[in-house]
Amino acid sequence: MSAEAAAINPGQVTLKRSLRFWDLVLYGIILIQPTAPMPSFGVIYQEARGHVVTAILCALVAMLFTSVSYGRMARMYPHGGSAFMYVGKELHPSLGYLTGWCLAMDYILNPLICTIWCSKAAQNFLPEVPYVVFVIFFAVMFTALNLNGVETSARINAAMAAALGVVIVLVIVAALRYLFHLGHQPASFYKLPFYDPSSFSSQGLLRGTSIAVLTYIGFDGISTLTDEAKDPARSVPRAIVLTCLITGVLASIEVYLGQLCWPRGHAFPDIDTAYVHISGRIGGPILFAIVNGSLLLANVGSGMASQLGAARLLLAMGQDGAIPRRFFGAVHAKNRIPRNNVLLVGGICIVGALAFSYQLGTELLNYGALLAFMGVNISSLVLGWRQGKFGQWLPMLISLGGFVTCFFIWLNLGNMARIVGTAWAFAGVLLWIIRRKQTVLPGDPPGDGPGNTSGAVA
Repeated sequence: MSAEAAAINPGQVTLKRSLRFWDLVLYGIILIQPTAPMPSFGVIYQEARGHVVTAILCALVAMLFTSVSYGRMARMYPHGGSAFMYVGKELHPSLGYLTGWCLAMDYILNPLICTIWCSKAAQNFLPEVPYVVFVIFFAVMFTALNLNGVETSARINAAMAAALGVVIVLVIVAALRYLFHLGHQPASFYKLPFYDPSSFSSQGLLRGTSIAVLTYIGFDGISTLTDEAKDPARSVPRAIVLTCLITGVLASIEVYLGQLCWPRGHAFPDIDTAYVHISGRIGGPILFAIVNGSLLLANVGSGMASQLGAARLLLAMGQDGAIPRRFFGAVHAKNRIPRNNVLLVGGICIVGALAFSYQLGTELLNYGALLAFMGVNISSLVLGWRQGKFGQWLPMLISLGGFVTCFFIWLNLGNMARIVGTAWAFAGVLLWIIRRKQTVLPGDPPGDGPGNTSGAVA
């Protein structure tokens, strides 16, 4: 920890350092959710040509490298760190802004893909209701609840994670029971989820891996708890790495059993809710309803929380002068929430859920996340060079490995995702240039230029 970070003003009220190592790991697992690979299982299966578990493990390698870099940067900048802070401090403020802009896309896309998945899952219960009706229903519900200040508490999130843990146990038991009743199978049967020579394609595997990254999104949230962690210099980096590892192992078990239990070559009734149909095959209508209902509730909670998170990030960017303050920096006087931003994100969810597929939304989210991960890896590499050059060769090598693997995965995102994501990035650059030239926009209150950093930072 730096001397500046260690020095605390005696008169300043600080957060209580009460979180232990395992508290941080549990927080990370709750953020990611133990059922993380289930919603995206179908699209990974489709793109990786049946090699879901291999794609999950390939993504794990990149995430482990990156988690080490996050840990090092959290140790260097221990006060509520984030990717755009690390990049801005270690590389350049403009690159930090671009990282934050790409992360803003992630925040906006998260409730969008939750809206899509919730609508598909609801159709499993009520297939006669048109998809568009459910899209409008869930987007309006997320927006209405957030406008009224309804937030999911940490206790509710922990309870949901525990419930999803029970669901995973039920799925694993049902899968093992199903496989037992299949009778004797050759050894090659159990190797097929890892490698099937009849369908394997390196390009397909990399495409699947670019989507499988979604399984790990959220581990970096642990770095925001450095002000509340005991011995953050040790506990935060270790918790970030262990959370990634636990997520990868648990996700691999879930998808491995799912692949074994679904006949190869058989199409799923709905690719977006494929794992729900696997649960119905191994556990009948009851397990189908349990898994579908549980994942539906989990995505409702995630959609609400991520919509409010997106609104708050836009609020911070508006108050910082990065985007027009009059609209994005406004806070509703009664409910004390960024109402304009909540409504905007709600509208984007409706339009996006009708225009985008779940797969495109997922790949766009990963576009921004992978760019942020590459930025953190490069920042960690530069930090190592600045601190000790070749004396820091091992962490520098790990950071370089994280950058190369994330960049390679990013290159294998779909063409449409890269086009839309790049357009978003260029829009951010253009907006940054305009704001740099206009210290005060017409109609904006004084101090709204890009140099104003008095606003909150998400």
